[in-house]
Amino acid sequence: MAALIYAAKAPDCPFEIIFVASNNSDAHGLKIAASEGIATFAQGHKGLTREAFDAIIDAELQRHQPNVVALAGYMRIMTDNFVNKWAGRMVNIHPSLLPKYQGVDTYRRAIDAGDRVAGCSVHEVIAELDAGTVLGQTEVVILPGDTAQTLSERVRIAEHQLYPRVLAEFVARDIRPEAVFDRIRSLALALPAAQEKLSHGSPGFFVEGGKFFAYHSSDHHNDGVTGLLVKTSGVEEQAMLIDQNPELYYRPAYLGPSGWIGIRLDRGPIDWGHIEDWFSKSWAMSAPAKLRKTLDVAADF
Repeated sequence: MAALIYAAKAPDCPFEIIFVASNNSDAHGLKIAASEGIATFAQGHKGLTREAFDAIIDAELQRHQPNVVALAGYMRIMTDNFVNKWAGRMVNIHPSLLPKYQGVDTYRRAIDAGDRVAGCSVHEVIAELDAGTVLGQTEVVILPGDTAQTLSERVRIAEHQLYPRVLAEFVARDIRPEAVFDRIRSLALALPAAQEKLSHGSPGFFVEGGKFFAYHSSDHHNDGVTGLLVKTSGVEEQAMLIDQNPELYYRPAYLGPSGWIGIRLDRGPIDWGHIEDWFSKSWAMSAPAKLRKTLDVAADF
C-alpha cells in the first residue's frame, strides 16, 4: 500500500490514492495513509457475517467513488456478491507466479517443490481465489539455502516494483483516447449493416442503406470534449437527459438542434453497457424499416 501511495506522487502517474480501508484499526498502513492526507476507514470484522462486513466496506467505497480497488495485504475472503459488484475494477497482488501456489504459504511451497524461481503476480479479482486474469508478474530467483523468510523479503521488493507499474497500466487501459475509440468502433460496427465513414471531420457510423446513427467526437473544433453523439427521440428527451445528468450528457453544437445528444467519454470510468444501449437505440432510429423488420422477424423466430 505504501508503495502505491508513493508511486502516485510521480507527476506522470495515472492513478491517485483517495481512500484506504482495513479490517484492522491498528494496521500501520492506516497511519501512513493518514499522514499523507489520505482518507482512511477501519472496521473490525469480528461478530459480523461476511455479507454484513462486505456491505459496510462497499458502502464506504461507494461514498468515496474510486475507479479501481487495489487490494494490498487485505487478507479476508470476500463474498461473491461483493466481488461481482466490483468486477473488472478490483486487482490484487499475490506472492507467487500464478497459477502456481494459490492461497497461502507460497514461499515454503515453492522451495519445497524445488522451484528455480518464485515471484509475484498482479491479477484481477474474481470470485474464485487467486484465479483472475494475470496482469503482470516478476520472477525472483530462489537462492541455495533460502527459507520462506529470506525469500519473502526479496519477493516483497519485487512486489513494490511490480504493483505500481501494473496498476498504472490497468487504470490507463480504458481512458487512453485510442483505447476508448477502439471500443466505440467495435461496439458500433457490431451492429447489423453498420459502416464507418469520416463525416464533418469526425469518425461517423451509419447503417448501410440508411443514415448515420453515431459520431465519435474528440476535441472537435478545439472544444476539449471527447464524447459519443447519438440520436434521441427529439429535443425534449435531449433536454431531459441533460437536466438529469449534466456531468454525463451535453448538447452538441451542430447536431444538437436536431435532437442528438452528446455522452461524455472523458470523465472517469465509462459505463460500456450504457453506451451499448445507446448505440442500439440510435441504430434503430437510423436503420431502414425493411432491415429493422427483417431483424424483428429473425428475433421472434
